[in-house]
Amino acid sequence: MSATSIINQFNSNVFNRSPPPETNIGSQKTASSLSRYESQKRRDWNTFGQYLRNHKPPLVLSRCSGAHILEFLRYLDQFGKTKVHNTTCLFFGHPHPPAPCPCPLKQAWGSLDALVGRLRAAFEENGGTPEANPFGARAVRLYLREVRDSQAKARGIAYEKKKRKKPQKQLEAPMIEELDEDGSGGGIMIMPAGLSGSGRIAVSSRISLPACF
Repeated sequence: MSATSIINQFNSNVFNRSPPPETNIGSQKTASSLSRYESQKRRDWNTFGQYLRNHKPPLVLSRCSGAHILEFLRYLDQFGKTKVHNTTCLFFGHPHPPAPCPCPLKQAWGSLDALVGRLRAAFEENGGTPEANPFGARAVRLYLREVRDSQAKARGIAYEKKKRKKPQKQLEAPMIEELDEDGSGGGIMIMPAGLSGSGRIAVSSRISLPACF
């Protein structure tokens, strides 16, 4: 390490008082998480812009509709890594196929859903209006729903929507009041929402694309 670097580090430690270590760790995690999301959103937006430029004929963002977004999502399937069995495949509906099969690889529903969410936000951040946002078109929502249902059947899995858990205090408050008023000494057990014991499938939100089209 050079002398200049040592001096700069010393001055930084002396004159810039940093918060406690625990606060720094929390803020660093939040900043890095936001940074990853923003960088991924920027890459997705640049990829979509390159797709528009390479389209034949070239497309202008202001004239994009839900049909163009569907065309873009179907185009991404060639870079997918998720095996989706055809209805004629012996492993259709089998979550863990015992042998390979010639069924195509496609983009997973979770990846497409997350991608559309990032591009929808990027469209409005780049001057687009919510009313003219093609990523929020009804045709796009219906397509994502169709992909989710078809992949769930083909892969033999169930996509469960995460339920928002209520704060624990709100559940305990009325229970305590009832016990105080009731002199019988009976007990009430409340099962938190979302703990059904069924397995959940983790889906990736990252789209794998080549460096150039």
